[in-house]
Amino acid sequence: MKAARLQTALKETSEEIIARRTLLWLLITNLAVLAPLASKITLGTLGICAICFVWRLGIYLGKVARPPRVLVTVLAIAAALTLALVSRELGLLNALVNLLILGYSLKYIEMRSRRDVKAVVLVGYFLIALTFIDHQQMLDALQLSLVAALNTCVLASLYHEQASFNRQLKLTLMLLAQSLPLALLLFVVLPRFSPLWMVPQMKSSTTGLSDELSFGDISRLTKSNELAFRASFKGQIPAPEDRYWRALVLEEYDGKRWQQSRGIKALQQDSFIMNSRPEPGVPKGPFIDYSIIAEPSGQHWLFGLDLAYSMDPRLVNLPDFRLYAIRPVEQKLQYRVMSYPDAPLDNRLKAPLRQLNLSLPDEINPRSRKLAADFAHRYPQAEQRLTAMMQYFNSQPFFYTLTPPPVGPQQLDDFLFENRAGFCVHYASAFTFMARATGLPARIVTGYQGGEYNPQAGYLSVYQYMAHAWSEVYLEGKGWVRYDPTAMIAPERIEQGFDSLFSPEESYLSDRSFAGVRASDWYNSLRLRLASLDYYWSVWVLGFDNERQQQVLSKLLGEVSIGRLAALVLGVMTLTFIAIMFNTGLLRLKRGPDSINRHYLKVCRQAARLGLPKPASLGPVDYAAALVARWPALTEEIESWTSLYIQLKYQGASKESAIYKRRFIRQSRTLWFKLLKQDLQPDKSST
Repeated sequence: MKAARLQTALKETSEEIIARRTLLWLLITNLAVLAPLASKITLGTLGICAICFVWRLGIYLGKVARPPRVLVTVLAIAAALTLALVSRELGLLNALVNLLILGYSLKYIEMRSRRDVKAVVLVGYFLIALTFIDHQQMLDALQLSLVAALNTCVLASLYHEQASFNRQLKLTLMLLAQSLPLALLLFVVLPRFSPLWMVPQMKSSTTGLSDELSFGDISRLTKSNELAFRASFKGQIPAPEDRYWRALVLEEYDGKRWQQSRGIKALQQDSFIMNSRPEPGVPKGPFIDYSIIAEPSGQHWLFGLDLAYSMDPRLVNLPDFRLYAIRPVEQKLQYRVMSYPDAPLDNRLKAPLRQLNLSLPDEINPRSRKLAADFAHRYPQAEQRLTAMMQYFNSQPFFYTLTPPPVGPQQLDDFLFENRAGFCVHYASAFTFMARATGLPARIVTGYQGGEYNPQAGYLSVYQYMAHAWSEVYLEGKGWVRYDPTAMIAPERIEQGFDSLFSPEESYLSDRSFAGVRASDWYNSLRLRLASLDYYWSVWVLGFDNERQQQVLSKLLGEVSIGRLAALVLGVMTLTFIAIMFNTGLLRLKRGPDSINRHYLKVCRQAARLGLPKPASLGPVDYAAALVARWPALTEEIESWTSLYIQLKYQGASKESAIYKRRFIRQSRTLWFKLLKQDLQPDKSST
């Protein structure tokens, strides 16, 4: 009984002891796991994490003892209650992530046994997986793979305490390499189902266009070089002047701001139950087939060329010919679009919508109204009138600038008759106002214009600084027709892109250091190559849907069937398990002689051809004596060669082993060559 109790006590004691190297790995891993989640951590959670880390560092250095369990419990309850009070401001997902981080840190500080270490490692894996929710770029994946490797190092040190640092790291990399084939297999083979639950949205700031537009809004976006979306086309890419990416339609105007109509806002709120607008088919004509990868924006609106239509179930087609995501775009979203450039936008305009797009606030911009009335008087035909209004911006001394002078309460009057300097919002607002004042329904459309072509991967990149605003006027029999007065002021902005008019230092690099370096040719070439890698990552990893899965499986298997899928899975798993068995020593192949023995035996075989074989019972020293007796002229070479062989085979490794090995191989070749040529005749007297 005493022996059993002693054995149990020793087992419990060994379970309590955590190796010092494991504690060091835990310190490193703790920082690595929490660093990518810094944007989600509240100040209170950050403070508790810092306290836990510093305390654990003190334990590692032997300065402090472990905290009592009661203190840890009280701290956990207080932190959870505080987090519950601010969860409404954080959002449900952020609150849950902070709660898990608190549990991870508090368990980290109070762990006492190897079992606690395993619990901390498992929670670390879960936090790494949570980080992937909004960190899905290729560089993020590489960073998180490194964090997962560090977390695995903790396990390696836990089970191999006496191994060296390099041995533990090598074991970790070997484990990850062995798991990689199965991970790739599951990624390719597992079916792509819609999620059984919806991920709760985070309280995060939005980027990009807003559903309200005033004179200074798009100027703010021109200082951002953040990516808005990418577009890849099946076929020819549209010309630069045709790249108008529709995002928002603004129809209500209060004299200062343009906003979405109340009706469209109501439809957007009911997007969960909306039926998609039927595919435009009249008149039937050519269509453009392309895919878009939208960057996370926290907003619902998506992008497409007119007339855009998508069958993706995650978005709806609104009556104002926009694409609208059912849920905010919190992650990269890839969707397919078909655009019908020849299809009219609304053949018939209903009376309420007509009235909305004719309404103007009273007693504002009287000079602009008078100018519009003059156009209406001189040009009774709508299209002639609109053409004359477009020519007006070209004939008068207007300037296109990103830093226009300020305007007063009568914004459009000041712009048209005083300042005459502005960017796309100014010109679109003035044109739309005058069109309405002459009795033509008009509205403003915002989105992006242009796109940077990447020759490495053949797609267009559209950035925030390419944000643009233009006008749409309703013409009887033609529907909504696009008019862009910016093209009359700065045609190069439309035909050649934003960079043809403004240098990066003037716009999206003006607030950044090293702007000259970032605008250089070598930097742009490197940037495009890296962007291509990120694009392929987005298409083949983040956008690996059912369609792409079937394409890959068809290339691998030919006809996709349950039997062939099962054979693929079993084949990969069998090869993986065989590799693991070889690695662990459970399965070994018969090995041939190493390089040292191989060169030694080669010389022995050549001597045997000359009549002096090496018996199995004869050691290298005695055999060397026999060789010297037979060929005394080679005494020095044979003795040096034998001495090196004995040193390499029987005296263990040393710093000079590599040098000795190269010298032995060189001498073996020389001795073999001399025996082969029989340059020296054997001493007959010795025989």
